[in-house]
Amino acid sequence: MGDHLARGQDFESKAEKTLSGWGIFGSKYEEAADLFDKAANSYKLAKSWDQAGAVYVKLANCHLKLDSKHEAAGAYADAAHCYKKCNIKESASCLEQSVNLFLDIGRFNMAARYYKEIAELYEQEQNLEKATVYYEKAADLFQSEEVTTSANQCKQKVAQFAAQLEQYQKAVEIFEEIARYSLTNNLLKYGVKGHLLNAGICQLCKGDVVAITNALEKYQDLDPTFSGTRECKLLADLASAVDEEDITKFTSALKEFDSMTQLDAWKTTLLLRVKDHLKAKELEEDDLT
Repeated sequence: MGDHLARGQDFESKAEKTLSGWGIFGSKYEEAADLFDKAANSYKLAKSWDQAGAVYVKLANCHLKLDSKHEAAGAYADAAHCYKKCNIKESASCLEQSVNLFLDIGRFNMAARYYKEIAELYEQEQNLEKATVYYEKAADLFQSEEVTTSANQCKQKVAQFAAQLEQYQKAVEIFEEIARYSLTNNLLKYGVKGHLLNAGICQLCKGDVVAITNALEKYQDLDPTFSGTRECKLLADLASAVDEEDITKFTSALKEFDSMTQLDAWKTTLLLRVKDHLKAKELEEDDLT
């Protein structure tokens, strides 16, 4: 490791000297870029990720001096992938630089991919607000490039986070939009009932029984096969339990569904909110009697 570190420092030092000297027609930037690239590789072999990241940023600057935006964008992305191992904030910052350059040169697909990566970094940090912003940016770009599957994956994340942040109407609209699109695609049809279930759970969180009933009717019109699914039965049973303010009925409907298809953590969290709301109402009524 020590050898790799020493070689990296040597290459970096030579690159810095090259930049401070004279050069003809940008040749010093080309020479320095080659040395920075070698330095970064040595630092990576030494697992000195912060030094590798910093050198890739210097490499990106050399490419910018040579007006090679594509290469500069790639170097910023390389920097981000090194920083990912030691400094999430720097990683996100370098990916943002990379995205801006890819947008400049019309490489929207690459920009979308890196927006998604930034979103994943913030998701990892549990910063749902920032993750949502970048998943939305990624979804818009993927959509503009007609990479609809990737766009929908990002939108699904936005909807999930919106619900976690109690923005239920926004979540409902996105899940319904994804369900509508999935109905037009034979490969995605199998997922429709899941998207409609997610939308329905968000409707339950809003606590408006009329809206839930109307939504169920709308979902059965949208997909005639939905009415025969366990997902539809679950939503109908839960809506009925909420309407009757019956916690026992609510719990047994969940248990029955969960015994066949395990509810994931996201659904469980939201359904617990609905159950807690029912409990609170029950307590209020007990206090009044």
